[in-house]
Amino acid sequence: MARSQSPETLSVGPPPDLAAWMTHYGERLRHYFARRAPTADVDDLVQDVFLNLQSARLHPPIADVERYLFTVAHHALINMRRHRTVRRSALHDSLDEAPEPSSELSPERILVARQEIARVVKAVEALPPRARDAFRLHRFDDLTYAVIAERMGISRESVKELLQRATSRVSCALRLDG
Repeated sequence: MARSQSPETLSVGPPPDLAAWMTHYGERLRHYFARRAPTADVDDLVQDVFLNLQSARLHPPIADVERYLFTVAHHALINMRRHRTVRRSALHDSLDEAPEPSSELSPERILVARQEIARVVKAVEALPPRARDAFRLHRFDDLTYAVIAERMGISRESVKELLQRATSRVSCALRLDG
């Protein structure tokens, strides 16, 4: 085949001039993939397109090389997304296999719940007085930051800081205690 032929006029007979197509379409395919896929995957996707083309047994010749390449590129994107979806789904456990929680209140469940409540109450009681008051007003009385700030005579930002520290301390106490 003559080197002066443009890639658009190339047809696929055995074997296609992949080097000319890679030179002519490689950057355009990279640009196409860069807008549609993570940057780390762009070169792999371009390579997939040309590997797919190389391994294809094409008879009759390709009439529109550009259209063919970008159709293969589109399918490469679909395959990449499908593969990632399958990989992610393998990381999750099915809820069908999870044991169903018991809806009955057994003596054991009642005891565990009472112990858990006692742990929470102990952790809240251990808070400094202002943090404890803000925590109770927010968590138990379901008041907003603005209402708590008004009742306590402090700013909303101070309420927010108190609640963050209180929540952090209660969580830490429950982790250490449990």
